[in-house]
Amino acid sequence: MVNINVFSQLLSLIDRDIFKKLVSKYNSDKHHKGLNSWTHLVSMLFCHLSCSDSVRDISNGLRSTTGNMNHMGISRAPSKSSISYMNEHRDHKLFKDLYFALLDNLWNKEPNQRSELRALKRKVYLMDASVIPLCLSIFDWAKFRSNKGAAKLHTVLDYDGCLPVFMEITDGKVHESKKANSFSFPKGSVVVMDRGYVDFKWMNMLDSNGSFFVTRSKVNMKYSVVKSYQSDSMVESGILKDQVITLSGESAKRYGGKKLRLVHVLDSTTGDEYEFLTNNIQWKPAMVAMIYKQRWQIELRSNHECK
Repeated sequence: MVNINVFSQLLSLIDRDIFKKLVSKYNSDKHHKGLNSWTHLVSMLFCHLSCSDSVRDISNGLRSTTGNMNHMGISRAPSKSSISYMNEHRDHKLFKDLYFALLDNLWNKEPNQRSELRALKRKVYLMDASVIPLCLSIFDWAKFRSNKGAAKLHTVLDYDGCLPVFMEITDGKVHESKKANSFSFPKGSVVVMDRGYVDFKWMNMLDSNGSFFVTRSKVNMKYSVVKSYQSDSMVESGILKDQVITLSGESAKRYGGKKLRLVHVLDSTTGDEYEFLTNNIQWKPAMVAMIYKQRWQIELRSNHECK
């Protein structure tokens, strides 16, 4: 059961003036008979946070909080039939607009300070996909392995604020590269992704649209070195090599025969070597490595959401 005191604190974060303006816009409280739009919102948020399985659970759960209703801003708990009626007849666009209005409001209050990428004056987007294990006997649609079920959460975060700009759930078999074409990014933005998204045809589209990308190269990537830069000062900073390359074979055709950059980085902690691939030839190699390092922001958030 949801902790009512914590629930009330979460509700207090919702700007009631924003909500009232949206209620007025959609005229959603007309003929509400005491069960207004706020009661509807509280009921459905309670449903999600308490993991209720039915409208009966929502109604009974709210009814058990009699002494705390004033803290939630509602006068009485709705019956299960009232909740069903509200879900069927109230325009969902009210809550859709509320989400985006609150997102903008909170985003402006808590902007990401870009402590690591302050010098990069571009929008940065982080991409990742997380596998969510599911019981195959219950979720028979979520076929992943012969005896395992799973769904996959595809996510794009805006680095400024680390809030999602795109999320989609598919079955576990859908590969990251197959979903890449679903995303579009503003010109000049930077897309950071793991090598599961490496699809040179799509990456060529990003480059042609004026966007930049940073990812890890695949082990079997075939290429020719056009230029290679090495120095003692680079090695001291953890940069083993900085290369300009062209792809070979079918990959070259898919990427249009254009040049790429391959930065070889040594992790001083583990001794592992990483190869970062980007279409930006001008950045310092340390900047390329730092940009990819920020992808861990989405790893941390995705793992938290999937637990």
